[in-house]
Amino acid sequence: MQEFLLKVEGTIHTLSTPWVMGILNITPDSFYKESRITKPLEAVERAEQMLSQGAKIIDIGGYSSRPSASPVSQEEEWNRLQNVIPAVRALTDKIPGTFISVDTFRASVAEKAIDAGAHMINDISAGNLDNKMHKVVAKLKCPYILMHMQGDPSTMQDNPSYRHITQDIVKFFSERLPKLHDMGIHDTIIDVGFGFGKTLEHNYQLLRELHAFQLLGRPILTGISRKSMVYKALNNTAEESLNGSTALHMAALLQGSNILRVHDVKEAHETITLFTQLMPNGINHLLQPWER
Repeated sequence: MQEFLLKVEGTIHTLSTPWVMGILNITPDSFYKESRITKPLEAVERAEQMLSQGAKIIDIGGYSSRPSASPVSQEEEWNRLQNVIPAVRALTDKIPGTFISVDTFRASVAEKAIDAGAHMINDISAGNLDNKMHKVVAKLKCPYILMHMQGDPSTMQDNPSYRHITQDIVKFFSERLPKLHDMGIHDTIIDVGFGFGKTLEHNYQLLRELHAFQLLGRPILTGISRKSMVYKALNNTAEESLNGSTALHMAALLQGSNILRVHDVKEAHETITLFTQLMPNGINHLLQPWER
């Protein structure tokens, strides 16, 4: 596995084995009911549990991006986050090498979140939904997770189409990353955006070909936990899709994923432990010679 360095608040951290990012939704309408939290105290207790189970990043979100979710104002999004971030920061400060990311596509929320104690920004739109986002991230000098999404949360599943999905998304990142680098944004993480403007077939093709994104030279974050690509394929529900999610997490690791964004931290951490036993020297030997 390729080793990556991330600079967080002036300190260099090494991403040499895969990390777990635990999902903390401060929302009443996230697609997986068990992940919905509305009380700050409950959020802090959930974060503490995830950190104890091996999470390296707690991803806090105040805006559900599931298809057909109701819009949330900037004020409401920030109201949901402002009491939770400092409390979770107090937890991560006790465990060196653990971080908070804030799941937002709004520059103003991103800036407030970093000021309140968050370490990095997780932007589902890669800057497409707020043209001020990249300038704010450049000013904040924080790690930036940029995700590919076709359309926006209200339209993304309206007949998504691609010429060749993997090539199209590699092109998207290969054009976006140099521009961010020129702005001084160097600590980037890419997310292909499973389920965001993709059909079931698109999602599985992307997962089969995820190793292609290693060519971009940036850490790959994979978010497939309990999503419809799991439960529709199994003909069950999000609540019944832990086993399927775990199976696909191992597939993602074998394809080069560096960070798993999950609802179930313990199971994901165990999957990574078994992956490192299975592949102690990484996965480069799985690539074709021209892909190395």
